[in-house]
This record gives sequence, C-alpha cells and structure tokens, in this order.
Amino acid sequence: MQQATRDIIIKKMATLVKALRFTSATAKYLSFSKYRTWTYSQWRTITSAHKERESEALGSKGKDEITLTDDCIKRLNEITTDGTFLRLMVEGGGCSGFQYKFDMDSKLEEDDRIFEKDGARVVVDSASLEFIKGSVIDFHKELIRQSFIVKDNPKAEQGCSCGSSFNIKL
Repeated sequence: MQQATRDIIIKKMATLVKALRFTSATAKYLSFSKYRTWTYSQWRTITSAHKERESEALGSKGKDEITLTDDCIKRLNEITTDGTFLRLMVEGGGCSGFQYKFDMDSKLEEDDRIFEKDGARVVVDSASLEFIKGSVIDFHKELIRQSFIVKDNPKAEQGCSCGSSFNIKL
C-alpha cells in the first residue's frame, strides 16, 4: 500500500475513534500502533462490538443522564454565583483505580454536557460521562465533613469506604 493512502486511512480511523468516544478502558486496548494496520472489516467489528457493550452497560434504563438530588440543588444554589457551576470529572487514581473530582468552574468546554435543575448546574465532560452515566449527585453532610458525592453509579463495581474512588465494571 502506498504511504499516502495509508496515511489517509490512519487519519480516518483516528477520526472514527474520536467520533465514537471510546472509553479509556476500551482505548487502552486500541493503541495507535495496534490499530493502524487493521482492515476495514476489523474496524467494523470493533465499532459494532463497542456499541453493543455500551447499550448493554446502559441496560434497559438507557440513561445518558445524571440525576441531582434536592440536597445537591439546594447547596449548589447557595454557593454558586452567576455563571458558575459544579464541574464533575473522573480521573485515574484513588485507592480503587478511578476517582471523582468536584470543582467550581465558570468556563464551558466544547465536549461538556450540562445537567441543570432548578437553577443548579452540574457540568461533565464527555470522557467522564462515560464512567458515570445514570449516577446520582448528592450533597452529604456529616459531623466532620460535608461534600458532594456520586451515588448509585451503575458503572462502578466497587469503591473505597470514603466514596471518592471506584473501580469500573468491565
């Protein structure tokens, strides 16, 4: 195959991966050096398998949403000013493999999804959303601390005792 043709195919495959928004768990199996030699039929197989896994993971709920509890809404309305919102991200780390990170922000990015209820806004980037679809965001108060937490994450297999990190279901 000519180098120019191969480069065009590689660019199209990279665009396809980006368009499908593979989760990082899937992406680790698709390193660039590995998929650059795949045929079209191999790509069709992996993309259809990814779509099937995604629909199975969502189950009958079909949720692409995040639910905000009344306590979460109340606290967000107390602490946010015009244009600020709560940003929820999922990062590698923590004692279970992935961790939730909450931050106040005022700048929206291109791939952000906004979840809003009664004036309270929570923003999640598309990569993080893959790990928390169908979850509930709550505000939890204890004697020694208060914080936002992610509850009932259907993609989490197990987590640490403090609730800030989790392991994904594969």
